Amino acid sequence: MADATASFKDVPELFEVELGEALTARTESLSTFRELGPPDLCHIVKSTGRTGQRDIGSYHFVSGVDASSSASLAAYINSLTYSIEDNSAWFSKSTAWKVRNGCYCCFNAFSRVDIRVDVKIPGGVVAYVVDLRGERHEATPEIWQETYLSALLRAILYSDDPTYWLEAYRKLDPITTIEGELRFLQAAEALFMKGWQVGSDPEIQVATVVSNHLTAGVMKYFSSSGRCQPAANLFEKLAAREPEIASLLARSYIGMNEEVKAVQIMSAAMKHTPHSYTLLHVQSDFLRSKGRSDWALKLAKEAVNCAPSEFVTWEKLTELYIDTKDYESALLTLNSCPMFTFNGRDAHRALVPAKVHLPFQRQIGDILPEKTKSEDDVADPALLRLPAPGLRGTWARAYSLLTRLVSDIGWDELLKTRSVVFVMEEEYRMQKAQADIQKVATSHSAQDVNENAAVIHEDGSVTAGNATLADDDASTRGMSSPLSESESKPEFENGLNVSAIPIIRVSSESDTEREIAESTRNGIAEQDEQSMTLEKPVQAAAGEEPEPSQVSNSYQEAFSFTNKRLCERWLDNLFMVLYEDLRVWTIFRAEVAHFKTQHVAYRKTGIEWEILGDLGMRLHHKEEAKEAYQRCLDTSRYSQKPWAKLLEMYADEGDITRTIQAAIRVAAYQYADYTEMTYPTLIARCFFKLGQIHGHAKISFTLLSMGLPDPILKIMDSYLQYGKTFKVEGYDF
Repeated sequence: MADATASFKDVPELFEVELGEALTARTESLSTFRELGPPDLCHIVKSTGRTGQRDIGSYHFVSGVDASSSASLAAYINSLTYSIEDNSAWFSKSTAWKVRNGCYCCFNAFSRVDIRVDVKIPGGVVAYVVDLRGERHEATPEIWQETYLSALLRAILYSDDPTYWLEAYRKLDPITTIEGELRFLQAAEALFMKGWQVGSDPEIQVATVVSNHLTAGVMKYFSSSGRCQPAANLFEKLAAREPEIASLLARSYIGMNEEVKAVQIMSAAMKHTPHSYTLLHVQSDFLRSKGRSDWALKLAKEAVNCAPSEFVTWEKLTELYIDTKDYESALLTLNSCPMFTFNGRDAHRALVPAKVHLPFQRQIGDILPEKTKSEDDVADPALLRLPAPGLRGTWARAYSLLTRLVSDIGWDELLKTRSVVFVMEEEYRMQKAQADIQKVATSHSAQDVNENAAVIHEDGSVTAGNATLADDDASTRGMSSPLSESESKPEFENGLNVSAIPIIRVSSESDTEREIAESTRNGIAEQDEQSMTLEKPVQAAAGEEPEPSQVSNSYQEAFSFTNKRLCERWLDNLFMVLYEDLRVWTIFRAEVAHFKTQHVAYRKTGIEWEILGDLGMRLHHKEEAKEAYQRCLDTSRYSQKPWAKLLEMYADEGDITRTIQAAIRVAAYQYADYTEMTYPTLIARCFFKLGQIHGHAKISFTLLSMGLPDPILKIMDSYLQYGKTFKVEGYDF
């Protein structure tokens, strides 16, 4: 166990059980990194210098450190030597711990190697490359440039990803000066054509020169602050070499409100690359923003023809069908979306540490609730079991389209639309049964056999002809509940299985549902859109479509599958996920209405309010979700999410005071988790959104008028200082 004096004052650490085990585990994991790679690893060895005293090893994760040379990485390790706790006094006999050496590991996503810098104190610096087999090589200037850009992209894209969390993960500002931004642009330009090598978002099937993590990082960095001019300059130079990059250039000009220029670029580019789905999507989005969804729809159809294997093309087409209120086509298009296996962010192999040291940031952390488990962290199992939060990648995006559909037309109408466009299970059974009966009748008439003639079976038994029909009927009856292969295993490749969703109760009161049902009958409780008797979706058919030749003419006249499709099993499961969300939401809103009518306080724990807020956002009930998040703040739950969600809502509403109040809490949570970065973060985006309307001066004066403690004021002012340095819109008024 590590001595307390061996810890850093303000840097999180995980202490090793065996010295060097973190480096060994990283080397073994290199071949599993698929895309950008995990955050950088900084491994430190500390020693007292006394003979017989065992050295101890610790490590932490970090992003935002300049990885352009061995000197810059060595400088970071050297800075840690000044952070070590010094608890020794003149009367103390304890020996002080010193940093003896360190190793900084940074993954190069382009060449798929790990660059490492060993620092001995005092002593020299050694830089080398470790490949996927664990062999060492020399670090070349090209490798360093790729490593520098890889580290920047991770810092930008992982800056505020709520799904990516690591213990002892320190986030620093990746770019702090205009010179640093220019270096970023130069590296991006030099390596742009190799950008597809670093991978892409999970919704993109094949990474291309315009759809990858590099382009996503550049667009996020510049568009989050509304500064698209540097991005446009970059793409202007590159578009001359690769015409397809015109789609990124046009998007940049639209972000700069240079729409005429953007239209000219799109028009010229279409002559060179008429089959670029990214270019068609930019045009489609532009027309959609101008209220011409009918024109945008034609472009989205063409994009599907150009890239039928990409999820995003079908997704865009579905959205536009919803815009144009063609809900049957929207559902059929959604059913055609190609779904991909979800691959999350690259991560280190988790090791069990001997000790965890997470120092608390006192200057801003005092405004947070205690980080201890309480009754506000306990939720009804029904809420915890909701399957929708477990959806990832294409499944999450498809579910978002489904919730948009139900928000537009309601649950009952959605079920009707579903039964119109898809073959339902009962219909499929009827069709199969009729086909089998017809086949048997045809077979018997062809053989011209007496109806009562005896039949000799293989086992020697003799039965009348009627028994054969009875047997055939039995086989038909046996089809009443077929279990297809797809039903016998979990339906989602991301681990979510919704094949058997339990009946749930939302309220903790035993007779709440009975009371609510009674109140509903009396007309007391009023629901938003749904009825308390929410219809459960019946199963859609999953099997081969019956051949028309198998069905009799008379039956075809009464019923036909010519205008129906088979529903994909994953979409059928999403309907069940949506049903569970709607059922819980309906009960929740009915409970709220009932308790208001009875003038009784409606109580939930902090985590329950948070889950209900998330549920409201998923189902597009923004005001009710906002209320749930606000109720969560009245509890003692330690959670950043409700503050972050409210921060976005207040910024969208242009409410400066409430935005700042929420931003202070979000900043406190971020600093408590060692996110010591200003941009690109959620707070910066919200401040810059307000700045475009009110100007940065008004935000600054509002901060001063709140009488904040100096440490908190300094942190909040850092976002405005970034705006001043990089001339974000609104910085000068």
